[in-house]
Amino acid sequence: MHIKKNDLVLVLSGNFKGKRGKVLKVFPQKKQAIVEGLNFIKRHTRPTSKTPQGGIIEKEAPMHVSKLMVVCPKCNQPTRVGHAIINDETREKKVRVRVCKKCQEMLYQTT
Repeated sequence: MHIKKNDLVLVLSGNFKGKRGKVLKVFPQKKQAIVEGLNFIKRHTRPTSKTPQGGIIEKEAPMHVSKLMVVCPKCNQPTRVGHAIINDETREKKVRVRVCKKCQEMLYQTT
């Protein structure tokens, strides 16, 4: 899956097309991700010890990763994600990293 937690993503289709947000949580089995500040749903909750008032709570719902595209932190453009293998001097071994397809800048390390 090309989306990871804490990635900045752009929404490609749907009600939130063109909006950007940070990924809060990823569900790889369902191929979905929760994006901060987007795709709100209303949840009717009964009073509990956490929410003594109860009522209607708005929260973010997961959206499919095919609607999301990673934004490169260097060129600030939505891009596809590629992979490269580099030598890591601190651990003395090769590491697989995600790179921007447009500017070849390293996005974030994956282990």
